[in-house]
Amino acid sequence: MSAANATAKRAGIGAFIGSTIEWFDFYIYGTASALVFDKVFFPELDGAIGTLVAFATFWVGFLARPLGGIIFGHIGDRLGRKKTLVITLLLMGISTTLIGVLPGYATIGIAAPILLVVIRMIQGIGLGGEWGGSVLIASEHAPKGKSILYGAFAQQGSPVGNTLSTVSFLAISQLPDAAFVSWGWRIPFLASALLVVVGLFIRLKVTESPAMAGLIEAKKVAKLPLTEVLRNHPMLIVLGIGACTIGLSATYFKSTFALSWATSDIGFSRSSFLTIILVANITQILVQPWGAVIVTKMTSWRRAVSVMLLPELVLMPLMFLLISTGDYASAMVGVVIATVPHCLYYAALAGMLASRFPAHVRYTGISLCYQLCGTLLGGTTPIVGQFLLNLTGSITAVIVFAVFQVLLTLGCMLALLKRPNYDERAEEPAPATAAVTR
Repeated sequence: MSAANATAKRAGIGAFIGSTIEWFDFYIYGTASALVFDKVFFPELDGAIGTLVAFATFWVGFLARPLGGIIFGHIGDRLGRKKTLVITLLLMGISTTLIGVLPGYATIGIAAPILLVVIRMIQGIGLGGEWGGSVLIASEHAPKGKSILYGAFAQQGSPVGNTLSTVSFLAISQLPDAAFVSWGWRIPFLASALLVVVGLFIRLKVTESPAMAGLIEAKKVAKLPLTEVLRNHPMLIVLGIGACTIGLSATYFKSTFALSWATSDIGFSRSSFLTIILVANITQILVQPWGAVIVTKMTSWRRAVSVMLLPELVLMPLMFLLISTGDYASAMVGVVIATVPHCLYYAALAGMLASRFPAHVRYTGISLCYQLCGTLLGGTTPIVGQFLLNLTGSITAVIVFAVFQVLLTLGCMLALLKRPNYDERAEEPAPATAAVTR
């Protein structure tokens, strides 16, 4: 193995492990908000209203993510990807650990939910800067023609982090209800401190990406990346937001909204539906990398995207219908098969999105797309889903909402792939001109 390939492999593994830790931190909050936060931090709000408010605090993390994307996108496009990733890992880990020691409403009253929201915002800022850096540290180290595959290393951190989150809550859900609500839910948050130490050790060994190192050496870094990307590439931002939608929201349809709905209204126990989510997450870990392979091998990226996403128009509604039966096996089948299309797409999403932005504003550009999508569409999924369920009393409205998100994703990504490809190492032929995209 050449030195360049060894460095690329180290960067890919570093991106994977770091993003796994970051996503574990973020997902345990979503699981806790579905299972316990209404009781610990909002005990005066009963039933569905308490759940809705708990989901609102979950969304606060998404609200803060664009700010993190702007702050750390600026740092990453000016000072480098590696420095930024060390900072975001520390920020995320410290805030997650603090949630684990935060007293509940019964101890400090209204200060408890206020502090929860503040810490969640800090957590969101950290993750807002994490994703773009992980994607780029891997994809910009990739050998020629393999940027999509290496970008998928960072993407793989999401299902693995989600799986670790689900396993941790599945284990502690075996506790009696009183113990689970009192102290059991805190264990995954406190475990974050140990994971951060591991992540830092690995990230400090990764070198700066060649694309960024070249920009720094040539003194061609953007002075104001945010201003430049908004001025020169506004339509890339708009299309990128839409293209990220189902890649983000599908997970929250399953692991947050459906978890709450199934355990509160359908009659599933915590452990039984967490087991369903766990099997779906394992399926995603095994299947997801093939999405990057499909896009890399097919001559048309647009055709590959259609092949991956069109089945979701049928499988996502089927998932909700099978869950509504209350039958464990049916729900398992529904959740697992609905996982396949969007996880294939998610693997290739990062590399395809990154290829549409010039290197000197790429961190800021892809971070804005991904994090604004998280704020506007991904993070609002449990809130909107619960609102529609409360309003109509039927899962049909939620199904329509899910189908809309799939169509939005498909349309925006197909339009985005018509734009210039700035990644000279990608196998898809790049247009010769069009440096400014409006």
